Amino acid sequence: MRRGIHAVVCLALMALATACGQTGAQHAASDTADPGLAHVHGLGVDPADGTLYAASHHGVFRVPAGVTAERVGDGMQDTMGFTVVGPNHFLGSGHPDPRDTGKAPHLGLIESLDAGKTWQSLSLEGEADFHALEAKHGAVYGYDSQTGQLAVTSDRLNWDRRARVPLADFAVSPSSPDTVLATTEQGLARSTDGGRTFTALAGAPALQLLDWPAEATIVGVAPDGGVHTSADGGVTWVRTGQVPGKPTAVAAHGPAEVFVATTTAIHGSTDGGRTFTQRQALH
Repeated sequence: MRRGIHAVVCLALMALATACGQTGAQHAASDTADPGLAHVHGLGVDPADGTLYAASHHGVFRVPAGVTAERVGDGMQDTMGFTVVGPNHFLGSGHPDPRDTGKAPHLGLIESLDAGKTWQSLSLEGEADFHALEAKHGAVYGYDSQTGQLAVTSDRLNWDRRARVPLADFAVSPSSPDTVLATTEQGLARSTDGGRTFTALAGAPALQLLDWPAEATIVGVAPDGGVHTSADGGVTWVRTGQVPGKPTAVAAHGPAEVFVATTTAIHGSTDGGRTFTQRQALH
């Protein structure tokens, strides 16, 4: 999961300037030299082998513990939205590799069945640029930066456009397809109708990033790098830890693993977000 807002609004409160993507023209005109892993937009763990993957401005990378990250395949597409569906099965969105001249500037929804080595277009190519994606309850939820709307599909082809709300990230309840939390400029908000309407959650911390891996576990990251957890659906929160730098992506895995990317490094925790060590420095 991940993200920033692009084309509709970049939330000043969320300090996402470094996470906002380029327009298609800007991306195509950018330097095509290989910069390595930088500008991480999304994180996810592949259940096939437990490997951490990072979706970035310059392609998707494997980030095993203790070794240097390596790009998967030779593509350098700007993978903005990113989520792991199952073993070796990823969904993404964003902008094409700048070397692929002639391609539409927005990838729409794309799919990889080989852990990011190759990608195929599923829908909305040239139209949607999803900056946040989740696959749960047999559906895909995406936040389209081009329209500022949350959209949902059950067949990955036809989309139901729902609330238009400027958000930085969202998370879907593991037990209810209708319960969605979103981080907005006004604070944390909840939907109980599948993202059609949202209501502010009073008293919640100002969060930028969210992941909801289990019913009793929500992980949130504030713009200052503070890591917060909730065990009651986002009603109450406890600040558990801290990462250095401006956060750009978060992923929780299993009962205790939490990964947070910032503008300078990817950090990992094995105690539920209480303490972190640097997993991978970023360029």
